[in-house]
Formats: sequence, C-alpha cells, structure tokens
Amino acid sequence: MHSTTKARDRLAIALDTSDLGTALALAKAVQPHIGVAKVGLQLFSAAGHDAVRAIQDLGMDVFLDVKLHDIPNTVYGASTVLGSLGVQYLTVHAAGGKAMLQAAVKGLEEGADAAGMPTPTVLAVTVLTSAPDATPALLNERLADAVTANCGGIVCAATDLPVIRNTAPDILTVVPGIRPTGSPVHDQQRIATPAEAIHAGANILVIGRAVATAEDPAAAAEAIAAEVAHVI
Repeated sequence: MHSTTKARDRLAIALDTSDLGTALALAKAVQPHIGVAKVGLQLFSAAGHDAVRAIQDLGMDVFLDVKLHDIPNTVYGASTVLGSLGVQYLTVHAAGGKAMLQAAVKGLEEGADAAGMPTPTVLAVTVLTSAPDATPALLNERLADAVTANCGGIVCAATDLPVIRNTAPDILTVVPGIRPTGSPVHDQQRIATPAEAIHAGANILVIGRAVATAEDPAAAAEAIAAEVAHVI
C-alpha cells in the first residue's frame, strides 16, 4: 500500500482539454491512482482560476503548465498572481535566461506569501519533448541557469536524464512524453515507458493521451501506477 501511495505522488495527469467538465471527469476517474493534475495553456485559457480551484477541491495537487517566457518584469508580475493560487508547480521556459527565471521565483514567493499559501516549485522547461535531441551543452547551460535561479525543478525528456543527473543529481525532474509499452507515440519524439523513466532518474511522470484517450482511463492509470510502484 505504501509503495502505491508513493507511486500516486509521482504521477501527473495532463488535462489537455478546453472543457472544464471533461477535465474534472478525467481527474476524478484517475484520482485514486494519480495525485497531480497538470493544467496546461488550453484548460487555463478556457477556465483559468476556476480550473485550479476545482481540481484542488478534488484533493489533487495542481501542476500549472503555462511555460512563462517574457521579459523578467512581465514574468515577475504574472508570477505574483499565479503564486497566490495555491498550486504546487509552475513551469517557465529556461530559454528565457537566468534573470527571467529569478523573476519567476521571486514573484511566486511574494504572491504565495501575500496569499498565505505555500510557495510553488518553479519548474524550468529545458527542451520540449517534441523537439529533436538536445545537445548536452544546451541542456547543461539551461540547467545551470535553473540551478543558479533557485528553481526547484526542471522539465526534461527521459532521454536527457543521464546528462541532467550527472550535473544536478538532486534536482526535481518532471518528465513528459511517457508512453506505456505499445502506446502510440503521437507528436512526442523523445519518449520512454514509465519504468524506463523512473530508472533513468525521473521524479514525476506526466501522463497524457495514454490515459486520457484510453477506453477505461481509470484502469489505464491503475496499470501505470502499478508499474511505477514496482520500480520505486
């Protein structure tokens, strides 16, 4: 039972829809097996703060995946607002540079403090999983910026984990592009099975269409949680 609980904390479901009702139905279905709900640009654009609150009401952590990327002052301003929502994770693009990442960290801290909320973890997105392989030099450059800016974690492909773990063994790693064996690849170029990603050093796995489009999402989520529980 203990390992299953740990597995649940290490899985995030991507709620990639513009309909809040559809998103909540999926979240409720997988909630026994997946502890984190990822709210991306599509759902946040459609339902905004209401989506965050509704998921929190289900007892799930919220991973707000809006990938902020702008001048530092603009990112700071947006982060103070987003920091007040009580989300656990917020993504920003590492390509924005060290000053922008620092602005996000500062804004989230101040916004959370003002709202009496815990400070969310800033996740610096290194290279998108839809992109071709990143060079170790580019990964290390973006990783160094994230570490210097005090970002709590990064988002990277499973194939990038060996480079990441060699440079920053203790940083939180969030890995999308997870596909159970036999699942379609879709538009992700750099993918891994749940067990492969965990073995490579992933902390949190983001699961999307492999569960969302399954005939029985709850059963698909349960199978992935069982696979993760077996290897952690």
